[in-house]
Amino acid sequence: MADLTQQKEELIEMYGVHFELQYNLPPLASRILGILIIDSCKKGLTFEELTDRTAASKSSVSTSINLLLKLEKINYYTICGDRKKYFKPSPFSERLKGYLKMIAFEKEILERMLDYRKKTASCPAEQCSLENTKAYKDHVLNIENLLLEAVEKFKKIEQKKVDQYNTHKNH
Repeated sequence: MADLTQQKEELIEMYGVHFELQYNLPPLASRILGILIIDSCKKGLTFEELTDRTAASKSSVSTSINLLLKLEKINYYTICGDRKKYFKPSPFSERLKGYLKMIAFEKEILERMLDYRKKTASCPAEQCSLENTKAYKDHVLNIENLLLEAVEKFKKIEQKKVDQYNTHKNH
């Protein structure tokens, strides 16, 4: 049991470092997201549980939660008759939308660059830049297609989970 607890804490820390480095999230917000990914599968975690788990001040936890909500990294639900909010990480299909927005913007830049470079390429270096930009655009389009496939796959998995929940709830 101690091994599992240690493994869980290491995973949370790894997630925390990952989110700090890749998304420039503050350390506490990164750890909260890691905790939610690891520990909120069955039910979300409350503000109080997150405050206890992180040993951080209420204001710091609140600020981090609000940031994660604004960035759409997490969401919450409530239970009728219970005043608490239960926080969970956003579904994978939702979290990947940020990548798709980034790719859409990058595609726009690449289109403009290609248009510009086609009109101005007058030396071998600029011709090389044009060819590199074309190759990079192909790469970005491939990444976009892979992400779209992944989003669809995640949506199917997430819908299956919702369907299973509704089936159990109605019986």
